[in-house]
Amino acid sequence: MMTFWILTALLMALALAMVLPTLIKHPPGGAALDESVAANRTTLAILRDQLAQLNAELASGSIDAEQHRVSREEIERRVLEETGTGSAASGSAAGRASARRPWATLAVIAVAIPLLATAAYHRLGNPAAIDAPAAVQAAVGPDGVTAEQVEGLVKQLAERMKSNPDDVQGWTLLARTYGAMQKFPEAAQAYERATALSPNDATLLADRADVMAVLQGQRAAGEPAKLIARALELDPKNLKALALAGSVAYEAGDYDQAIAHWTKARELAAPASDFANNLEQGIKDARAAQGGSAATAGGPSTPANASPETGAASGQTTTASANARVTGRVTLSPQLASKVSPGDTVFIFAKAIEGPRMPLAIVRKTVADLPISFTLDDSMAMSPAMKLSNFPAVVVGARISKSGNAMPSPGDLSGQISGVKIGAEGVQIVIDTVQP
Repeated sequence: MMTFWILTALLMALALAMVLPTLIKHPPGGAALDESVAANRTTLAILRDQLAQLNAELASGSIDAEQHRVSREEIERRVLEETGTGSAASGSAAGRASARRPWATLAVIAVAIPLLATAAYHRLGNPAAIDAPAAVQAAVGPDGVTAEQVEGLVKQLAERMKSNPDDVQGWTLLARTYGAMQKFPEAAQAYERATALSPNDATLLADRADVMAVLQGQRAAGEPAKLIARALELDPKNLKALALAGSVAYEAGDYDQAIAHWTKARELAAPASDFANNLEQGIKDARAAQGGSAATAGGPSTPANASPETGAASGQTTTASANARVTGRVTLSPQLASKVSPGDTVFIFAKAIEGPRMPLAIVRKTVADLPISFTLDDSMAMSPAMKLSNFPAVVVGARISKSGNAMPSPGDLSGQISGVKIGAEGVQIVIDTVQP
């Protein structure tokens, strides 16, 4: 759902960019507005970014619907204030009124359209139907947004940030867009700029920690853990920070603390949501691991309220997790060698044969590393509920992307095998197909 709002914000910005220049050049009433144009452009850009940020926070669960409504109304109020104080070059009352009316029209177009579109979609559509990170992939198709179009929008935003380096909302939108595209190094850099400008924003700190953990191989120890702790100091009810704090504790073997963090997050999350279900699965895993530790020490083998899935002997759980891996080798067909460069990105992944497109495990390399021996296991999972050990067989594949984008694009080179059993070794993946 986060990706839905990011794409929405980018596409609305592009649409406004196509409409507003003409209106600015020939505003209603024909008044000379040169002096007010620059100021109003800046203000409206900030307000649009704030609206995009607001929608993203609602999608991520860091604010509820009531907080979203109050903040949205505040943005509307600021728009009205802004359009009521514009001035024209003329010093006459008529001249000032003439200047205000055109900018009122532009402000309504620039801000009210996104607001109305958001409200209409909430009433008529279903934003939750688009699930991240598969959302961007789902949007790519004959009638959808192509990867090239998204890349173009992101480049425009990145260029804009060069001339607006102190725009925290812009850095935040750019960071979240890179994150949705799985361009994690770029996302980390943008989050660093955003948190430098807004060091007391708990959600930003948690988002930055999340991306840094991905870059550390799904490990949150070190700097990510410090950012998570700071985020919880600022906002003890921040959902992402609580979820990540549980992961930090789990990695350290502090299963009691992991369960405490995840339980609190689950209580705050929307009931029956994917997020809540993932937290529940994480709690079950922690209880199973906790039971194993207790059994080793001579205590009870499992907690009293363990589910059938986690109530098995800890040795079986540990063994299953340890065996939940796939190893193999990726090679490139000689016929396609001329189509790649050493710096092109290679994604090696495992995903469910049916169901969510979210990778169960993923490795990022470059063409220069080919041929590549790989191991995919549970430590590379993006979610406790979506990992290799939860599936008997998977699709294992590899894809070469010139853009480094996790979204498949026309011209990408790929190869995959379906029905690979968990625990398989020596799987041979040949990249021999060009994406149409």
